[in-house]
Amino acid sequence: MPRLGQIMLGVALLAGCAHQAPIPDAGRVSAERQRAKPPPASPVIKSRGQRIASLAERMIGKPYRYGGEDPTTGFDCSGLVHFTHGAVGISVPRVSRNQYRRAKKIPLAAAEPGDIIFFSDTAKLSHVAIYVGDGRFVHAPSSGRTVTEDDLDAAYYQEHFVGVGRLH
Repeated sequence: MPRLGQIMLGVALLAGCAHQAPIPDAGRVSAERQRAKPPPASPVIKSRGQRIASLAERMIGKPYRYGGEDPTTGFDCSGLVHFTHGAVGISVPRVSRNQYRRAKKIPLAAAEPGDIIFFSDTAKLSHVAIYVGDGRFVHAPSSGRTVTEDDLDAAYYQEHFVGVGRLH
């Protein structure tokens, strides 16, 4: 009979859980929740260009290194373009003049995140950057500096602007 006593004790303990006070408004959906939009059916998938721009932004603060194309040791300008595109499966030439040759030229007004901005000094193509939107770009500017974000409206960049290209 001790088993029957143990069973009865178990039933009594479980029955106690069923006698909790009801939760106020249980079973009702608040007015705010009724008006709220349901979550999207699937997550937003970023385009390749958006992924390139996002990755470039994550490289901000990495050191400049001539010939660099790696976040652990640093980047030069074309190395940053090479790395970010390669990370999303796009094979891109390593040096800026070949990136310029390969890129489909587009007007600045049509630039989208992930596009490439080209600059020149007085004689030749000298710099490349990744457009991130709203007139901003990420680049590895020069020795002694780090990967940074700048504005195309700055006088220096306006003076040296060559064009925009798309590699994705």
